[in-house]
Amino acid sequence: MALNPFEHADSASSVSGPPSGSDYLADSVFRIIALSCAALIILLILFILWEIGGLALPAMAQHGLSFVSGTTWNVGTQEFGVLPEIWGTLYSSFLALILGGTFGVAIAIFLTQDFIHARLAAVFRTIVELLAAIPSVVYGLWGIYVVIPMLRPVAEWLHSELGFIPIFGTELSGPGMAPAALVLAIMILPTVAAITVDAFRRIPYKVKEAAYGMGTTRWEAILKVMLPTASSGILAALVLGFGRALGETMALAMLIGNSNQINLSLFAPANTLASLLASSFPEAGQIEVQALMYAAVVLLLITLVVNVVGLGIQQYTVRKFEGKA
Repeated sequence: MALNPFEHADSASSVSGPPSGSDYLADSVFRIIALSCAALIILLILFILWEIGGLALPAMAQHGLSFVSGTTWNVGTQEFGVLPEIWGTLYSSFLALILGGTFGVAIAIFLTQDFIHARLAAVFRTIVELLAAIPSVVYGLWGIYVVIPMLRPVAEWLHSELGFIPIFGTELSGPGMAPAALVLAIMILPTVAAITVDAFRRIPYKVKEAAYGMGTTRWEAILKVMLPTASSGILAALVLGFGRALGETMALAMLIGNSNQINLSLFAPANTLASLLASSFPEAGQIEVQALMYAAVVLLLITLVVNVVGLGIQQYTVRKFEGKA
């Protein structure tokens, strides 16, 4: 006797059947938990801003915008200005982003575009990601005992031969912008590389096959097809790396020199907002604490502006290269 293939067609299984009451309940509970966590994050950020802003309010009222444009930090005379720190923060972060971003994207291309075997690529990716597990203070010590001695002969030669160029206008006597930016680039490298690798892996392999079918070489396919297609993910990686560089504290406090000056030279000492906060808080009095909180507000605003601008550029890139509204 032949079996009827439609004998059990009217009995819905647990997979194909409509959601049960317990499914609706679980979904509702999950939505409530997710929305609560999102709201909690927003409330936490607002609470942090409220606390920091409240402590910084007296300094804001006293110094106003001159705090941002001033170049002197003198507790004795109660003169507080963070323009050199803003310059050092942005300058060191941009230098680190140029170095770390370039090598991070290059590493991602090397690991995802069939230059090495997939298993070996996984090993290299793990090694790169392990750089993120190294403590900041270890990077600082490594920079003092390895990077600065390694850079000093090169810096001396560049200063003696190309000293007329502003970026080589001073000697590297010790801590300075160059070793700080180099170590900072290594610190943001895992972030840029990991997110860029994910951006390349999200591209369907048929896209590369189509490029090869049009007669492109490997590098033409990478530069003209893969990079534009993954551009939104690469920009996200660069924005996150830049934000990571803006907030780095301990390594820069040990390597940048903590000098309150504005200088284009890569070998001159400088300072950053995060380093100023870390080095000044332990011995700060009430008036200086208020000024330091004002500096923290400035750092938060810089980070916010960078992320908003980066998000805008990313959305523009998505619309231009990926055709998404």
